[in-house]
Amino acid sequence: MSEPLPVRPPRHRGIYLLPNLFTTGAMFAGFYAIIASIGGRYTEAAVAVFIAALLDGMDGRVARMTGTQTEFGVQYDSLSDLVSFGLAPALVMYTWSLSTLRDFGPLWGKLGWAAAFIYAACAALRLARFNTQVGVADKRYFQGLASPAAAAVCMSFVWSVDKFGLAGSDFCFVTAVLAVVVGLLMVSRFRYFSFKSLPMGDRQRVPFVWMVMAVLLLALLILDTPRVLFAGFTVYLLSGPVWTIWGLATHRRRVRRGAT
Repeated sequence: MSEPLPVRPPRHRGIYLLPNLFTTGAMFAGFYAIIASIGGRYTEAAVAVFIAALLDGMDGRVARMTGTQTEFGVQYDSLSDLVSFGLAPALVMYTWSLSTLRDFGPLWGKLGWAAAFIYAACAALRLARFNTQVGVADKRYFQGLASPAAAAVCMSFVWSVDKFGLAGSDFCFVTAVLAVVVGLLMVSRFRYFSFKSLPMGDRQRVPFVWMVMAVLLLALLILDTPRVLFAGFTVYLLSGPVWTIWGLATHRRRVRRGAT
């Protein structure tokens, strides 16, 4: 009888360190935003969310450049996004403004935390839907407002108001509407340009006017960072419904012309 072959122990699959470090940094920034908001440092909290967005944009590019894309990285990135762009903005808005709705009565107080929860839940649903559409959806567009852009709209609003020394309690009703509307836009079917088709590589050239526009944008950001960010991301937020409705109207006109 032949001797039985030795059983090999299962191989432990490792993970790539560099891209996951960026993902971890993004999640840490989101976690810090929550801690800062609890301590009443709302500007720091808003800035931390923007730092999380920068790190989140870098981890995917680093993974593609180094050929270290893995399923683990995709799932870990989604969990990090839920913390940084779902829970963190919701809790910042609640501690800054929505919690003061309870001063108008118990029902209004419930409305405050419900608005924050709607935002957080919609962010989770948006990320889950995005994961199921990887490799299927058109990479040039997002279906629904992306969670980093949604967080940018809300946090630039908080940052702008806090910069001028205004209290979040004065904007509690505005914040509630903003949280619900932005949350619903994340799970909507409106199409948003993803900017992934823009030339970013070393060998891809762009018109000279793009460089001029980049310099002007940088100058505006230096002059008044929060308001410029709020204006820019608000325009992007509105672009989805306007673009989608315009496209549907144009398609209907073409169909009518073809029928006649």
